[in-house]
Amino acid sequence: MSRTPRLPSSLLRVAACTSVAALALTACGSGSGSGSTSSGSGTVKVGLITKTDTNPFFVKMKEGAEKAAKENGAQLMTAAGKFDGDNAGQVTAIENMVAAGVKGILITPSDSKAIVPAIAKAKAKGVLVIALDTPTEPESAVDALFATDNLKAGELIGEYAKAAMKGKTAKIAALDLAPGVSVGVQRHNGFLKGFGATEKDVACAQDTGGDQAKGQTAMENCLQKNPDINLVYTINEPAALGAYTALKAKGREKDVLIVSVDGGCTGTQAVKDGKIAATSQQYPLKMAAQGVKAVVTYAKDGKKASGYTDTGVTLITDKAQTNVTSKDTAFGLENCWG
Repeated sequence: MSRTPRLPSSLLRVAACTSVAALALTACGSGSGSGSTSSGSGTVKVGLITKTDTNPFFVKMKEGAEKAAKENGAQLMTAAGKFDGDNAGQVTAIENMVAAGVKGILITPSDSKAIVPAIAKAKAKGVLVIALDTPTEPESAVDALFATDNLKAGELIGEYAKAAMKGKTAKIAALDLAPGVSVGVQRHNGFLKGFGATEKDVACAQDTGGDQAKGQTAMENCLQKNPDINLVYTINEPAALGAYTALKAKGREKDVLIVSVDGGCTGTQAVKDGKIAATSQQYPLKMAAQGVKAVVTYAKDGKKASGYTDTGVTLITDKAQTNVTSKDTAFGLENCWG
């Protein structure tokens, strides 16, 4: 999900930056709030490795980790790939964080399978490893997973779309993420399940990488293939906004239903503005905050987090449908990615 907005100024304050191979590795925190940066201070060190540092979803995740580290007297080290899919960069980040003495690593895997050997090496050295948002393959490769139930997120917008179509025959365009990426697969499958459809019912499927410009191109391609498309499922809101732009250029923005997943502040505003009918909101800040606390607990008493923790998902729309549970955009904007 490649998004490159301007970062909030609050996230630009860092104590030190060291370029490491394909990533930026940062030791964050100063003063008593976030703990000393001295390796001999005894402060718990926590690592956070995200897919990128420009995607607003991961910006919010980092914000949650920074706040939790400060509240728990921990030192946060962060790293991010140059692009979504930069597995080599994430491997380097793990190795450098282990060498720096982190007690735990929180990671959103770019490649759920390829990252597993590096995770295994970190665990062998006594480092707690927790996946955030994206599970590893197998999921048991990490100690714990804190994430949205992405299948459920897809189901919610599928159920909503089915109700909103009010019996009309759906001609579906699916604007997906990329082949084999678990988050994208789960959301796509959940949407079909919630709608009561199968792959045979998808008139056009295109990969977008979660990017707005690619979402627009994908929608243009789908409209060329099947001009009668009346329902668009998108992997995330940038892809949805790209689809909306393409539909508007054809004068179709009023008669095509767009549903999506993520629930970021920009995306929720797009729901309020009527560009997207509904979105499933998830909570990356909560994922990161809970992850940091779990590492601190492990450092203090040796208790390891384990299994899957569902960090929640909420359907957001201002056009509620009968028998489909949802919240309005006022709630969505107040809680976007909280």
